[in-house]
Parts: sequence; structure tokens; C-alpha cells
Amino acid sequence: MVCMSNLVDVLVIGGGPAGLAAAIAARQKGFRVTVADGAAPPIDKTCGEGMMPESLAALKTLGVSIAPHEGFRFRGIRFVQHSSVGLSVPSRVFCEMNPACAADPPPQTAEVSSDFPQGFGIGLRRPLLHEKLVASAEQCGVQLLWRSPVTSMDAHGATVNGRFIPARWIVGADGQGSRVRKWACLQEARSSAQRLANRRHYRVTPWSDFMEIYWGRQVQAYVTPIAAEELCVVLMGERMADIAFDRALEDLPQLRERLRGAELARHDRGAVIVSKSLQNVQRANVALIGDASGSVDVITGEGLRLAFRQAFALADAMAAGDLTSYQREHRALEKRPMTMARLMLLLGRHPSLRNRILNSFTAHPELFAKFLAFHVGESSPAQFLSAGAALGWRLLAA
Repeated sequence: MVCMSNLVDVLVIGGGPAGLAAAIAARQKGFRVTVADGAAPPIDKTCGEGMMPESLAALKTLGVSIAPHEGFRFRGIRFVQHSSVGLSVPSRVFCEMNPACAADPPPQTAEVSSDFPQGFGIGLRRPLLHEKLVASAEQCGVQLLWRSPVTSMDAHGATVNGRFIPARWIVGADGQGSRVRKWACLQEARSSAQRLANRRHYRVTPWSDFMEIYWGRQVQAYVTPIAAEELCVVLMGERMADIAFDRALEDLPQLRERLRGAELARHDRGAVIVSKSLQNVQRANVALIGDASGSVDVITGEGLRLAFRQAFALADAMAAGDLTSYQREHRALEKRPMTMARLMLLLGRHPSLRNRILNSFTAHPELFAKFLAFHVGESSPAQFLSAGAALGWRLLAA
């Protein structure tokens, strides 16, 4: 028999940014909310530590403000690629040995950038973001149970630190390896792909007010300024060898020169990054959010933006007393980032295609601006398809 005296309206399992966002959004609807996590704050994660304008707007709604000195504002996104990266091995050898190539060498980089259509992004250390979300949750009355592992769950609640907590709604926010997903039989995936990531922090003055993506043959480097004297660099690739910093920087000569002599601020931190879309993200009174509900491997900051939007949708569904609306909204929310994730994976795997696309973007920066507008939610799918058609025409013409 379930003891109802300690019943909470919402039990959130997992106290990372997604879980705290879900808890705050539910508390704003008037629910009694408890968060349980086996770890203690601040909780870190291997990620790009950059947030897009839409993420900052969501944080404001969640009661989180970021002072100018706490992070680093960036105005948009820049793609950078060394000219030889997109060439086949025979073409590179030919250009290195042929006197005509040497006399009239191709440009050393293909580079294109665009400002965000509205607002700015911000780079912020992940532990600091977590601390701010914890403070906001405490301020609005969320009960936080740290160092409290959840060992079992059923339709009536969960066992937290050896004590059963009954709950009306249960939210799984326990990451990519979610046990809540397993307990609720929500593991069936519609699609899944994975890459590897490796993160470093460098103590160096940012040289750009853009978040930059450097493209190598088998690796991409996401460079995000996070403070006046610190950068976050995340390497993404499909093999461990690809994301070893010493080897990767040899393939990224522009970034290697930028970082030459820079002091390491923090040790490497690796992770497996999964793009996964689940068949279902709710069953009865259980819902999944954040990486537990599927994840995206795309431009930095997209995971947080998506988790915050999911938190608001889930709170609305709980207030309406029916989680099926959350299932529909979750499916709609993931369409855009999944489209961009597939595009980024395609560019990463096909250097020659990427070279042609980046050259087209460089020659026609308005096309890149349209792609960025779609990424940050400032243009419609129809406008994105129009830009894609224009890019396809440019590629055919080239």
C-alpha cells in the first residue's frame, strides 16, 4: 500500500540542467516538486558550454540571470576549414608537387561567419550554469535531495536513498544512460548514431566574438569563449584517435597556431555523444526529458535549448493532467535539431562535399546566414528548404 502522507506532485530523477529546468517549470505551475540525484552539485558534463539566444531567453523565464562578467558573449557562428582538408589525397599531393599549384596556391582557409538574427549567445562554464539553476530551484521552493541515489521505481513513486517517495508524476532526467527510461520500458529508438567528444579548457584571451567550428578531415573542433581569459575547445570525431588533442591539432593548423603556447586551464574530459530519437518519451504518469528522452549531436548549445523547451512543454502537460500532449510537443521540438544533426554528421563524414559547401557559403554568405537562422529558430522549414535549394543550385553550377 502506498503511503499518501508524503506524496509529492512531481518527482524528478536527475538533477542536471534538464532536471532542474523541469522542476522549476513545474514549480511555477504550483506543483510540489522534489529532485533526487546520487551526485552533488555542481554537476559537470562534456559539452561546448555555449548557449544560443533562445537558451538565454529560456533561462530568464526559469529565474536565472547571467551577469556580463560571468561569461563571454558571442555574436554568431563561424566555420573555418583549411583549403587542403576537402581535397582527396591525390589532389593534395598534386598541389604540393605541381609548380603551377605552388605558383598560384589556393586560399589557405575557407571561412564564413554570420551574426545571430537576434540577440547574442553566451559561453559559460557548465558548473556555474548548474549552480545558478540550483539556486533558482531552491528559491522557488523545489526540494533538492543530493547524494540520494534512486534504486527502483514503479507507477506510484521511487525508492530514494532507501526511502520510498510516492509521486503523482515521475520525470526521468537521468541522462543518456537513463535507468528511468529502462524502468518505464521506453528504450525503443526511432534512430540512433554516436560520436566521441573530448573537451579542454585553455587559459587564453579569446581572439573572436564568434563561436567557431574548425573542420579537419576526421575531426571538428568547437571553440567557445567562456570568459575574458578562457576558451572551451571540444573535439568531435568517430574514433578515439581522431579526438586526441595532439593529433587533432595537427589536422587543424589554424586552431593549432591560435593555441600555441596557451596554458591548459583544465584537464581533458571525454564522452560519448549520441544522437537518438525515441519512439515514445512518456508512458502513463512517467515522462523523460533532456538526454534521457533522446539527444542531439549538433552545434554547441542545442541540447540545453531543447531541454529547456521540453521543460516548459512538460509542465504544461502536467498542468493539463495528460502527458500525451508532451509526447506530441517533444516530437515537434526535436525535428529542427535532428535535421541539423544529420547535416553536421554528413559534413563531418564527407570532406569533399563539405569543401564545396563551405566554398559556396564563403562566396554567398547570405546562404550561411539562412542556415544559421534556421538553427536558432528564426526561420521556417520552408525558408530552410529554399536556402537548401539555392545551395544545391550553387553546387551544381560549380
